[in-house]
Amino acid sequence: QVQLEESGGGLVQAGGSLRLSCAASGTIFTIYEMGWYRQAPGSQRELVAFITSGGSTNYATSVKGRFTISRDSAKNTVYLQMNNLEAEDTAVYYCNADLTNRNLLRGRYWGQGTQVTVSS
Repeated sequence: QVQLEESGGGLVQAGGSLRLSCAASGTIFTIYEMGWYRQAPGSQRELVAFITSGGSTNYATSVKGRFTISRDSAKNTVYLQMNNLEAEDTAVYYCNADLTNRNLLRGRYWGQGTQVTVSS
């Protein structure tokens, strides 16, 4: 059993900052990639950023220069530092991990999501 637990969402004014965290736990063998997606009301879920086991990162164009993804591999935790937030960043943010469990089965896992609301 693998669980992803997110924290750090909330309400913030435009221009403010938030830091999201996501800790993976359970029967994990190897984590290859961790990332963040978001889904606004009436919209499809979209990639925000991801980071590979080697530390390579990729960002959605809309968040480049404002968001930073980082990872603590020892803690199986990924972070998303969000600065200069805009009303358009309002969404439920989901953590995602591409990993192999201890039965050597590889798959993608999702967290429950954390709400980020940016007031203008």
